[in-house]
Amino acid sequence: MTTRKHTALPKARTLVEALPWLTRHHGKTVVIKFGGNAMVDDELKRAFAQDVVFLRHAGLRPVVVHGGGPQISAQLELLGLQSEFKAGLRVTSPEAMNVVRMVLAGQVQRELVGLLNEHGPLAVGMTGEDARLMSATKHYADVDGERIDIGRVGEITAIDPGAVQALLDDGRIPVISSVARSSDDGDGAGVFNVNADTAAAALAAALGAETLMVLTDVEGLYEDWPHSDEVISRLTASQLEKLLPDLASGMVPKMRGCLHAVRNGVRNARVIDGRVQHSILLEIFTDEGIGTMVVPDPDPASATGRHGSTTHHTAEGTA
Repeated sequence: MTTRKHTALPKARTLVEALPWLTRHHGKTVVIKFGGNAMVDDELKRAFAQDVVFLRHAGLRPVVVHGGGPQISAQLELLGLQSEFKAGLRVTSPEAMNVVRMVLAGQVQRELVGLLNEHGPLAVGMTGEDARLMSATKHYADVDGERIDIGRVGEITAIDPGAVQALLDDGRIPVISSVARSSDDGDGAGVFNVNADTAAAALAAALGAETLMVLTDVEGLYEDWPHSDEVISRLTASQLEKLLPDLASGMVPKMRGCLHAVRNGVRNARVIDGRVQHSILLEIFTDEGIGTMVVPDPDPASATGRHGSTTHHTAEGTA
């Protein structure tokens, strides 16, 4: 007798391949920075929500941190306010800060919470202002060695993750907008616009997360851009630190965030291509993975390959 061929067999093999990763990550916290094309493409947004809910039902504890650059720029243009950037950061006047706050907490966050909650009462939206989650002081940009005032842009000084921990312990998925309260006494404005990559990294460290994942619009950190599109699969914190001065400006906050995370207790940080549907699941639950992984020093792995020894890359990144 011949064994009947089942068309579903490849699905079973995929599930079996995921088993060791499910075991390894069960109960672990993963902080995901939601950004890039995944924020503006409806199919990618829906796939992202499915991935996050899958993580939750697979026994992980996902936390989502988001910005909203394209949506903020569109709303500013609609109101006749100019979008200006210096040193890769949005110049944020008091009027622009009101728009940032409104778009992040009232538009981007609500849409993402809605997509997640199509699968059950899971997601809870909050901002860095809530329960004093994120505190910040005024950040000045450095342009050619000159200190530039860029308005209500903040640099995180403290994270109080208690409210997020409580939500995770209750089985919820926190969805956090990158706005922070002012830690300056007597500061009347009281709120700052914070880079979402930086916010996600700081929160991952404060939560003692297993993984920080940063979605972007490239495949990862390129080895020799623009001469090659070969992606660096894995590198250590020290290797990344040497590369930072040569990275393109858009990639710098992402990779600095990864560096901060792995040097402050996060087991690994990953930059992955948010243009690929279900890229989060491909990264966490497959042997190959995608994107670039950053690990702490010294390298704790003993095997070869992506999760093993590394070779130093004199690489240039891009964004």
